[in-house]
Amino acid sequence: MSKVYIIGTGSGDEELLTLKAVKCLKKCTAVLYDRLVSNNILNYLNDECEIYYCGKEPGTHYKTQEEINALLVELAKKGHIVGRIKGGDPYVFGRGGEEVLALKKENIEFEVIPGVTSPIAVLNYAGIPITHRGIAQSFHVVTGMSANDLNVNFEALAKEQGTLVFMMGLSNLENIVENLITNGKDRATPCAVVMRGTCSKQRKVVGTLENIVSSVRKAELKSPCIIAVGDVVNLNEELSWYENKPLFGKNICVTRSEKQGASLREKLKDLGAEVTSFHAIEIKSTVEKLDMYLEKLHKYDHILFTSVNAVNIFFDYLIEKEYDIRNIKAKISAVGKATWQALNRRGIVCFCKAREFMGIGLFKELKPYLEENQKILIPCSSLSKPDLYNQLLNENTQVDRVFIYDTVCGKIRDTRPFEEVDVVFFTSPSTVYNMIDAVGIDAIKEKHVIAIGPKTNKPLRENGIIADVCREHSEEGFLNEIIDLLR
Repeated sequence: MSKVYIIGTGSGDEELLTLKAVKCLKKCTAVLYDRLVSNNILNYLNDECEIYYCGKEPGTHYKTQEEINALLVELAKKGHIVGRIKGGDPYVFGRGGEEVLALKKENIEFEVIPGVTSPIAVLNYAGIPITHRGIAQSFHVVTGMSANDLNVNFEALAKEQGTLVFMMGLSNLENIVENLITNGKDRATPCAVVMRGTCSKQRKVVGTLENIVSSVRKAELKSPCIIAVGDVVNLNEELSWYENKPLFGKNICVTRSEKQGASLREKLKDLGAEVTSFHAIEIKSTVEKLDMYLEKLHKYDHILFTSVNAVNIFFDYLIEKEYDIRNIKAKISAVGKATWQALNRRGIVCFCKAREFMGIGLFKELKPYLEENQKILIPCSSLSKPDLYNQLLNENTQVDRVFIYDTVCGKIRDTRPFEEVDVVFFTSPSTVYNMIDAVGIDAIKEKHVIAIGPKTNKPLRENGIIADVCREHSEEGFLNEIIDLLR
């Protein structure tokens, strides 16, 4: 059955998205979204979902509000589960009420999902409490776009002792200040303007009503901005937390598959970075190719893993087949720290560990233990290089190399968020090639590029893209080095 969800997605930080919003986004078969929606929100949609950009920007509207209302009705009548996703909260200057009335008129079922509204969230991230005991017992939220509107009672606002918050008011800042002072507000009243709050481009200018206009001009702030007026502004340094994180101000693009990138994204966010996820690759299991080897698993002397994906796909397959792992007598070895750790999580301690993130490194470690005619299994990607396989054959061993997964080009829904990115972290040659196809070489050259290791750096170098290369070729190495690399 058709239905429309009017969904507030918060003020910029993806993690302010509510659980209910995530659940509804996954149901949608068609979505309309604005420019103020967080970069990663579209990643919660299913692959078949139709996407429509409504992109309201200052002075430029891709669609009028009436056109948006009509499209919501049209899509619902076609039988879609429609998501109308909006920054902040749908009913806080979000025109969500107008959209709901249009649906109501057509007897279309709807539901409104509240979002964390920006007057609260942005000031929190800027270290400004909207209320504080003994300082501000109330707050008033006003649309700054109507600063010259007679409906805004500046006489009453000027007398308020609580916090005044003006949204979408940057272009009217001078009028707001003038109206407040003219109506009796003290020129020395603290004032702050916060740009792009809760994301990597957050910037804050603090002053008083007397000097805030000149300070903002000097700082060259751009919309969207929130203006806060009141004594709570004086707490901004003492209560600052977001701006003190080591990676604050950096937008880092992670190019891994959705599942692979999850842990890295969380760790980067904890360090204060905004993370833009581009699922440049996806892992497509072809594990059914193991069927013909299942009955002879117990005969192998060695099983070698060259990636985390191979470990997880291989052992998940054994679980699905209800295979008794005690039948495996082989010594199990791996390339790279992340692969060892994946095996550790399966209760397996590696026989040989290669620190070099290359098959030849594992061969060097394993060679002293190889005997003629030993049987070796290598479950791996269809794109894995044959170096390890060939070296083992030269040792007169019997090697089965089984391609249990393919690395395919991921589905990148929208390349616009790449414009906001400061740093791109590449984790494999496949991610390099796919991102070049998606955004172009020139766009990547404008960014600070980091490669996980020399193997990944090779296609970057071949395409004229200069990159820093992690000394330790792993996700952990990148995290250990990221602050120094950016410095």
